[in-house]
Amino acid sequence: MIKKFKLLALALMLMVPFSASADEGMWLLPLLEKMNIKVMKQKGCKLTAKQIYDINNSSLKDAIMIFGGGCTAEVVSGQGLVFTNHHCGYSSIQKLSSTDHDYLRDGFWAMSRDQELPAPGLSVTFIDRFIDVTDIMLDAEKKAEELGGRKGEGYLKNFRDSLTKNAVGDDKYLTARVVSFYEGNAYYIVVSKTFKDIRFVGAPPSSIGKFGGETDNWEWPRHTGDFSVFRIYADKDNNPAEYSADNVPYSPKKFLSISLKGYKPGDFAMIIGFPGSTDRYLTSQEVIDRRDAQNEPRIISRTAKEDVWRAAMRADQKTNIQYANKFASSSNYRKNSIGMNETFAKLNTAERRADEEKAFKEWASLTDERQAEYGDCIDVINSAVAKRGKAYTALVYLMETLNNVEVLQPASRALRVRKPEDIETFKKSTENFYKDYSPELDRKTSKVLLKTFKEYVTEPNYIPQCYKTIDEKFGGDVDKYVDNIFDNTVFTDQEKAIASFSDTTYDLRNDPAVQYLMEFSTSYRPMMEEVNKDSEAFAKAKKAYMKGLMEKNGDNPIYPDANFTMRLTYGSVGGYSPKDAVEYNYYTTLEGVMQKENPDDPEFVVPAKLKELYLAKDYGQYAMPNGEMPCCFLTNNDITGGNSGSDVLNGKGELIGLAFDGNWEAMSGDIIFEPNLQRCINVDIRYVLFIIDKFGGAGYLLNEMDIKK
Repeated sequence: MIKKFKLLALALMLMVPFSASADEGMWLLPLLEKMNIKVMKQKGCKLTAKQIYDINNSSLKDAIMIFGGGCTAEVVSGQGLVFTNHHCGYSSIQKLSSTDHDYLRDGFWAMSRDQELPAPGLSVTFIDRFIDVTDIMLDAEKKAEELGGRKGEGYLKNFRDSLTKNAVGDDKYLTARVVSFYEGNAYYIVVSKTFKDIRFVGAPPSSIGKFGGETDNWEWPRHTGDFSVFRIYADKDNNPAEYSADNVPYSPKKFLSISLKGYKPGDFAMIIGFPGSTDRYLTSQEVIDRRDAQNEPRIISRTAKEDVWRAAMRADQKTNIQYANKFASSSNYRKNSIGMNETFAKLNTAERRADEEKAFKEWASLTDERQAEYGDCIDVINSAVAKRGKAYTALVYLMETLNNVEVLQPASRALRVRKPEDIETFKKSTENFYKDYSPELDRKTSKVLLKTFKEYVTEPNYIPQCYKTIDEKFGGDVDKYVDNIFDNTVFTDQEKAIASFSDTTYDLRNDPAVQYLMEFSTSYRPMMEEVNKDSEAFAKAKKAYMKGLMEKNGDNPIYPDANFTMRLTYGSVGGYSPKDAVEYNYYTTLEGVMQKENPDDPEFVVPAKLKELYLAKDYGQYAMPNGEMPCCFLTNNDITGGNSGSDVLNGKGELIGLAFDGNWEAMSGDIIFEPNLQRCINVDIRYVLFIIDKFGGAGYLLNEMDIKK
C-alpha cells in the first residue's frame, strides 16, 4: 500500500503513460517549475516559471481568462481590451443582432468607447491562485466514508465549504471551489474573480469570422479569421461590478504584448487556456461506449435536426439570426463525433487501450500488494460500462431527440410558478428563449426528432409513455400528435404563457406541452437508474486505476485530464503529413481565401472590401517578409474544447495567434494524443490586426496595444 506522501508526490507528477511525446499534455501552472520548465527552455521558452505563474506578482496567467461559459480569452491592452474567437463571441453577437443590425452578417466595429455595446449575460473569470489541498481532502473523504450515508455527505460538504470560505477570506470579489484531479487522487482549491460588465467592441462579418463554415470546420488548410474583440469594464476602484454607465475600462494586472515577427517551423509555441474535458485514461470498453452509445446517437439525431434547421435558416434572415448560434453549437459536436469515430477505427484506439490494460494487469500481478489494490479495477470498469450500454444508448437518443423539443423549455419553467412573484421570474428567464424561437420551425423539427427516436430505440422498456398516447389517441401518427401540441399549448408565445398564469380556467396539467414533458420524462428516471446502477463501484475502480497508473509510471510525470481549469501546453510550429504522399504546409495565406471563394455558397463568400485589399496587396505592416498576407498556422500544442480563443505565445510570451480548432485526422485527440497527426489550428495575429485595421477601419484600437515589430 502506497503511503500518503508518496501518493501526493505521484499525483503532482503529470505526463501521460501511453507512449507520450514531450509536446503532449495539459499541464497545471503551479507545477511548471517542478515538471516542465526545463524541457520548455530546451525547446525555446525564454521565460521563467514564475513569469508564467506567480500568485504574488503579475504573470502571464493574469492576462488569461475564462470567456463566457466555455472559451478562453486574453487581455491585450492596459484598458481591458480582450481578444477571443469569433465563434466564442458568436452567442453575444447573435443576441445583439436583429434584421436591422445583423452583426453576424455585416460585422461591427465600435469607433469610440461610447459605441461599445453591452453584452447581456456575458462574463469573464480570472484565476487568482491554486491551493493544493490533497492531503486534507483525502483525510476528509476517509472520515466521510467512515460516517457513511447522509451524515458522511453532510460532513464532506461542510468541510469543502469551510475550505473555500477560508480561501477567499473577506474579499467579496473572490470565489473559490474545490476541484478534483486524477479521478479524486488529488485536489486543489481554485480561487477566481469574475467581471460581469463586458462590452462588444468589434468582429468581422461571418464571411471572415466563419469563412468555410461547417465544410471547413475541423479541417486543414483553414482560412478563417476566427476572432472577436470585447472590453472588460470595472467600477472606479477597478473591481467587478454589474453594468453601469459609470464603469470604466478594467486595468489588468497583466496584458499580452503582440508580435508581428511571425514564426517558422520548429519555433517554440505555448498556449495557456481552459481546456474543457478530456478522457485520456479511458479503458477499451469506455472507448467502445463513447463510439456506440454516445457518438453514434448524437450523429444520427443531430443530422436529422440540422437538416430541418438549415433549410429554414437559408430561407429566412430572421430565422437565420435566431438559430445561428444553436446550429453552430449542434453542428460542431456532430462533426466532432463523426471525426472521432472515424479516427477510432483508423488508429485502432480500443485495441490499443486493451493492450495497455493487459500491460497494467501484468504490472499489478507482480506483487500481492498491487494485486490486492489494483488487480480487478479494469474489469470492474469495463463490466459496469458494458452492462449500462443499452440503457445509455437509449438515454442519449432520448436527450438528443425528445428532450430537444424546444417548447419544453418554457413549459418546464412554468411548473415552478407557484406565486405571483414567480411570474416575473418566468418572464425574465424566458426572454432570450422567445427572442430566438420559431414555433413553426420547432413544430417541424419535433416531428423529425420523435420519428428518429422511434426508429432507433425499439426495446419496450425504454419507450416513453408519449408513444402510447400517439398510438391510442392519434392512430400512431407522430405528425398529428405534434400538431396537437403546437396548436393547443400556450408556450409557443410568451404573452400567452404569462396570461395563462392569471387565467382561472386554465389548468397547467392539461397543456399538451406539459403533458408531453411528463410522458417523455417517465422513461428518463428508469434509464438513469440503470445507467448509474454500478456508479459507486465504477468511481472507486476509476480512482484505483488512475492511482495505479501514477504508481506504475514512477518518476515520469502524468498530467490530469482536462476539467476546465487553467492549463499550459507547449510545443512548436509545424505542418504534418496526413497520409502517403501528402504534406501540409504549416501556414495559409489570404490567397487561399480567394481560391476558395464561391459566391453561390454562403460558407465561401468573400467580402468585396477584402478582395480589394487583396488585389491591391494593401497589407501594411502585417505582411510576411515575402509580401504574402498570413491567415492561419499550425502548432502541435495539445488542446481541446474550452481552449477556443486561447493565446498562442512565442518563446518570449508574446501573442502570435489565437487557437480555434483541431484537425480532422486527430479527432480522437480527447481520448488519445497522436504526436505525428495532432495539430492545433490558429488564426495568425497579423491577420487579426490586418482585419481590424485595414478591413474594419478600427486601427485606433491598435494604439492601446503593445505591438512588437
